[in-house]
Amino acid sequence: MKTMTFLSFAPGLIMFVISTALNAAPSGEAIARQGNGKGAAPCMSCHGDMNQSTAAAAYPSLSGQPSSYLVKQLEDFANKLRLNSVMQPMASALSAEDIKAVTDYYASLPLSITSISQKETAQATGGEALAVNGKWSNGMPACFKCHGDKGQGVPPHFPAISGQSSAYLKKQLQSWKRGERNNDPVGLMQAVAAQLSDGDIVNVAEYLAAQSATISKKPGVK
Repeated sequence: MKTMTFLSFAPGLIMFVISTALNAAPSGEAIARQGNGKGAAPCMSCHGDMNQSTAAAAYPSLSGQPSSYLVKQLEDFANKLRLNSVMQPMASALSAEDIKAVTDYYASLPLSITSISQKETAQATGGEALAVNGKWSNGMPACFKCHGDKGQGVPPHFPAISGQSSAYLKKQLQSWKRGERNNDPVGLMQAVAAQLSDGDIVNVAEYLAAQSATISKKPGVK
């Protein structure tokens, strides 16, 4: 009798287990590599595998970015506080659990690394002075004053900028300068970008892109 009772419940139990497994939130790495199966494409299809972002298309590298910063950007995309025709539908398709998982995954990866030859070339420009010292004659603080002494990022508002794609950095600085992007705390980046000439933007973007934020990160460190 007990055997019959168990067998009568077994199909339902099996279906419950299968349903729970199918509905379980995917891991952050799975979302990055495969998408979430609910409308969000794999992050790596645009942002590359590990530190290999698609620089020519001005897509940023996400590896090593503070998770809190990435969470805010995804939420801003989803809520149309930061405008981008590609990222808005992607972010809208991610649940809060998906966002937490994928941002924690990217935060656990090492920051971008670049070659010495690139670094030496970039240091010949005026970008280093802007990044390290700013332009106080115009009231502009140094990039490293807010983004960390090596440009490694300071959660929750300041992303890692060292080793980032120069095309992406140029695009974002121009967007801040033109007022097309305005999801910064207290309008800080808009005020900074307004003080930069187009030449300054090229120089500082190329300098930052050639740097390596040599910070040792352990898995799970945000």
